[in-house]
Amino acid sequence: MAVETGRLRWRCRRGMKELDILLTRYLDECYCTAADEEQEAFRHLLELPDPLLYAYCLSLEPPPERLAALVARLTRNA
Repeated sequence: MAVETGRLRWRCRRGMKELDILLTRYLDECYCTAADEEQEAFRHLLELPDPLLYAYCLSLEPPPERLAALVARLTRNA
């Protein structure tokens, strides 16, 4: 699990500090205890380009249904 978390932490490093903070906070506080489906959604989210991820997190564009709950959780305490 430590190796996977390290790889995910590296993938949380984005071109925008705001995204770095949101993604890293989720990884540190929620990922390990999240359901398998949510962990899979997070890994998928990390594959998205920064502008699209930013649009989802700022509610500029609605995320796909499979990512909506995760995006809401990421941004709940932002």
